Formats: sequence, C-alpha cells, structure tokens
Amino acid sequence: MARLSEGMTLEQQIGQTFMVGFHGHTPSSDVLDLIEKRQVGGVILFTRNVHDAAQTQALTSSLQAHARAAGHRFPLLIATDQENGLVQRFGAAITPFPGAMALGAAGSAELAREVAKATGQELRALGVNMNLAPVADVNNNPANPVIGARSFGEDPEMVARLVAASVEGYRAAGVIATLKHFPGHGDTATDSHVALPVVPHTLERLERIELLPFRRGIAVGADAILTAHLALPQVTTDGDTTPATLSADVLTGLLRRQLGFTGVVVSDCLEMEAISQGVGVAAGAVQALGAGVDLVLVSHRAERQRAALAAVRTAVERGELTSMVIQQAVERVLRLKARYLSWDTLPTTAALDTLGGPERQRLSADAYTRSATLVRDKAGLIPLHLAPTATILIINTPGGDVSQAIDIAYAEQDMMASVRRYHANVSSVFAHDDTGEQRKALREAIAAAELIILPTLNVLHDPQRLASFRSLLARLSEASIGARLIGMAIGSPYDAAALPEVPTYLATYEYTRPALDAAVNIIFGAAQPQGRAPVTL
Repeated sequence: MARLSEGMTLEQQIGQTFMVGFHGHTPSSDVLDLIEKRQVGGVILFTRNVHDAAQTQALTSSLQAHARAAGHRFPLLIATDQENGLVQRFGAAITPFPGAMALGAAGSAELAREVAKATGQELRALGVNMNLAPVADVNNNPANPVIGARSFGEDPEMVARLVAASVEGYRAAGVIATLKHFPGHGDTATDSHVALPVVPHTLERLERIELLPFRRGIAVGADAILTAHLALPQVTTDGDTTPATLSADVLTGLLRRQLGFTGVVVSDCLEMEAISQGVGVAAGAVQALGAGVDLVLVSHRAERQRAALAAVRTAVERGELTSMVIQQAVERVLRLKARYLSWDTLPTTAALDTLGGPERQRLSADAYTRSATLVRDKAGLIPLHLAPTATILIINTPGGDVSQAIDIAYAEQDMMASVRRYHANVSSVFAHDDTGEQRKALREAIAAAELIILPTLNVLHDPQRLASFRSLLARLSEASIGARLIGMAIGSPYDAAALPEVPTYLATYEYTRPALDAAVNIIFGAAQPQGRAPVTL
C-alpha cells in the first residue's frame, strides 16, 4: 500500500500524531502556531470554545482554513466529547439528547442508534468530524466517581449492544466514533483525572465483562479507541502499574493482537493527573507513542503541548523512539482522515439549517420519556393528586461530586420551572446547616409544605453528604412529612439505594432540563414511567 505520509518531514509526521485544545471562541495564536508551524493534525473543542452554532462553525472553518493554507494533506480531525446527557459541549447549539445510562434505562438499541446518528449529523454540520464517544465502560461499581451515568449500565451484554448501535449511528452520520475508555474504567473507585486507578482483574475476568463492549464495537467497525489512564497489574509484564495509555502490553498486546483492532488509538488527555503527576506530560507523550498510541491528546496548556512535541522529536533523534513507530502512527491517522475527510466536503453555513427541527425534537422528547425511571413508589404518590393551593417544596442541597469531564452545573431554577408547568404553588430552599437562622427557615418551609421534592446528586460518593441527607430525612420524619417525599436522582441512580428511607424515588440520570421535565411529567401523571434502571439498586 502506498504510504500517505510519503514525502512528509519528521516534524510534519509528529504533528499529525497530536491533538490539542485551546481557550476561546476564536482560534488562539498558540493553536494556530501549532497547526501552521508544527503541522498538528487534530484539535479538540470544549464548552469554553462554544458560544452558539454559527460561531462554532465559523471557528471550525477558520481552523480548517489555516490548516489548508499551511499545506496539510488532509483536513484537521476536530473532536469533542459529546456523550450527551451531562457530558456535552454545545449547549443550545444542538439538539439535547439523553446520556448513556438514560439510554440504557430505555433499553433500545434502535433508539441508541438513532440518537447517535442525529448527534453525529449535528456535529458534522458544526464542522466536528470526530466524537470521543460512545462510552464502552461497564459501570458495575456503585462507588465509581468518574463513569457512573456516563455508562450504559452494568450488564456487559446490554452495554455491548448499545455501544455497537451507537457506533453504527455515528458512522451513518459520517462522524468518527471513538470507543472509550479502554480497557474499561467501569470498575474503579478512583477518578483518573486526579489519581491512577488500579484494576486488579485477571484477563479472564476482563474478557467476560470489561472487554465485551469493545469487542462488539470493533466488530461493527469502530475506527478509533481512546485509552484509560489505569493500571492492570494482572495483564502487564511483572505485574507493574504502568498506566494502560503507556503500556505496550495493553495497547499492542491486548488491543492490537488479541482484540484485532487496526484503527487509531487515541490517548486520554495526558494532562490528567494520573499521567501529569506521574511520568509527566512530555515523557508521557513519548511513552504513549512507544506503547502503541497513534494520536496523543494534550487538551489544555500550550506550553505542555509544545514540550510534548519537542520531547517526541528529541526521542526520535536520540533513537529512544524509532522513526518506524512514528510512521506507523501517522499512517493510521492519515488513513482515518482519508476515509472520512476531504477538503471538498467541509460544511458551509447552509449546513446550519439542518440543526434541530421537529423530527430531532420529537426524537429527543421520545428518548427522554422512555428513559425516565420510577425506581419505587412505596407511598403511592405517583401520580400526584394535590389541591391547587397545596404547597410543593423543593429542597436543594449544596453541591454534589461530579467528574471533571462534566462542565455544566445543576440549576435549581430548572427544577422549579419544570414543576411549575403543572403546579403554581412551588417554593425552593437550600438545606444548609451553617446557622441557626438557616435551620429555622428550613423548618418553617418544611412545616408549610404538603409535598417535598428532594433532588439528590451523587450522594454515595461523599460520606459526609450522605450523613447530612440522613439527618435531613430524620427531620422530615419528625415533621410527619416523610411519606410525602419524592426523591429524584439527578446524577447517579445509586442514590436511590443509598437512601432507602425515601419512599418514592425517580431517576433521571442527569440534571438537564429535558430529563427533569420527563420525570416531572411522570410525577403529575402526564406520562407513564417507562425506564428501567440499568444498574442494581
């Protein structure tokens, strides 16, 4: 096969093996310098880069124009993490769709396929050609702080089915799907953004659970796989704790040879602390390419991006990395680009007219309706039958642990607005234990309420917050309103298991407005509950 990299300089080849991020709604001078002078071949977008649809497309068009003018053979890979649900980067710029666990609650491969296809079509219209999704992790650890509702669920076969359907949907839209986080981040209690998780399982166990969704995704044609920064001492030589991203045993041995994957291996961001506080970003880039990574992701800081590029160049010149390693990586990247990208098919402003629309809105509404889950209703509150003058109190609590992958916050006004669609007499209060005055205000609000809605966000991850919730529930019981309480898990559904004292509990799996609306529709009897929790509660 003719080499697509024929005639490229070493500098150009190295640049094509990197994907970088930047800050701002227009291309920064740093990212333009990397594209033009270092031939960096990929860019990743975050919420910080997005204002609206027109601006986003103008941004991606500008990035591509600079790459073309700089002599790039193929357009840039422009990627994002649009997992939907709580991990989404484009806000109102594109149609909202449920995240993975909400789709797992709906349980339909066809729905997952259609959501991925619609998401991919809208990303493509904005100039985004690579999605770092779907999540192929099997979340069978309730204490997992980083995956949780980003996974389709705990059953490997169900996760594999929905992963495969999602890959098919993205491919139908002409967008590169990326399975993550290989070899499986679902059974960890540590967030690799802040430390190195260790997965102690044997290869037999990994084959039975963690690897099944990746195998199924590869079988239907997944073109890219993103690595996890976690250690597999039962798989790596001599039981070492080298992160999978830097391990040839995992990437070359397990992924390439055993699973037969021939596509592009993308590292998770090397600025995550599992790498940056270990070997460091620059050394990590060298080791990642040596282990079998094809596309090195450095998402945030320009000085780290430049240092990583320089470290790879130096490693090749010193013989620590062979030129063949770089050539194999760049060939995979360029083959991927040749398959999906062309300078003649970049989106124009006319593509913005394809965003949204009644058909996509109907798909979104249907997906959210099918995902909302009534976990239990021991008190028989659903559907509500309240007098118009009855007071509903929403008790919000401070904060809630969410992964660094999530950059949208819970907005209590969304919950209030959702309930007020059906009932006007709604008030909201924050449950603080800071002062006697705040405790008094909470007592008075509880005494005046005839029904309480209690949103909970990942309480299982924080023993102190869980104890505070139990204290609050004890006060509600003393006020004789404990039976008139509806819990709503707006993140991890495991909250329903952590707080068995709450007699009626729904799970939305996310705190987006459409997810809240779908649950509130069930509360007031406007919709029947259809979702089934895809994890054991």
